[in-house]
Amino acid sequence: MDLPDQPDEASRAERARDASAARPQQREMPDPDERGRAYEATRAHASADATEQGSYWDKVPRFGQMWAEHERRWPERQPAAEPEGSADPAGTYRSRGGFRLDPERHAETIGAIGRMRETEPPISADMQAVEKENTCGGWLAGFDRRIKGDDRLKEKVAEQAAAEPDKSSAAILRKIPDALRFTCCLEPDNYVGGYYDIKARLEGAGHEMYRSTNRWADPEYKGINTRWITQQGQRFEVQFHTPESFHAKEILTHKAYERIRDTTTSRPELRELHAFQRELSAWIQVPAAAADIPDFRKEGF
Repeated sequence: MDLPDQPDEASRAERARDASAARPQQREMPDPDERGRAYEATRAHASADATEQGSYWDKVPRFGQMWAEHERRWPERQPAAEPEGSADPAGTYRSRGGFRLDPERHAETIGAIGRMRETEPPISADMQAVEKENTCGGWLAGFDRRIKGDDRLKEKVAEQAAAEPDKSSAAILRKIPDALRFTCCLEPDNYVGGYYDIKARLEGAGHEMYRSTNRWADPEYKGINTRWITQQGQRFEVQFHTPESFHAKEILTHKAYERIRDTTTSRPELRELHAFQRELSAWIQVPAAAADIPDFRKEGF
């Protein structure tokens, strides 16, 4: 996630690997929103032993009902209309949070985003090689959502530019850890070995991990988020999930997380959102020894 690091766009579908065709399908479960294609691709990789994971999957319909009830009680707010006569000059960007890029800064940001996107193909090629060669059955989930969307990148630049107006858009983008982001999915039995296998393969490809945050003990989010930097200085994120934790992040709690990070969300709703995430996360199976993988942060990052 964009948390986490904020998962954003929902327009890109997952790649299923050839090996997944031999995996038995789990029982059908409802697809709560437009991210269902990602859900179906992930579920196709799940273990044949559904009884071991059934406690989470069996609760999915109830979680969907809980979220529907939340949306009924807390309807999504529409953005306030701009006051008459306050229109920005043509070419201005304004985020939902009210942060602004003037036309010149907006044009600079568009160019910087384009240059950042040019760094993506070789990183993606390395991730695909890791998917093919790892020995623990890991696969890439949500691969076609690997580039954060332009609007979200502009929003991040606008927020940071408000605090550091002298910093260029390119410099701000280089520091965004998840402008490029990937998810490695592993079955619980292979999770710890897969984490170290994939880490070693990325290091062998010349990338350096500068942070790893283990959140398997977190009451509201399960998984490990790692941050990397290429030899050319481009940062990217790699998350490590199981089918359950990926489904929870991508399908069931995405909208809740977006509301939590919205500064206009009321305190009463925030309490309910956090409670929803805790309830859901409590049903996710924690792989053996996953919580023991140490955090890491390189000095200077």
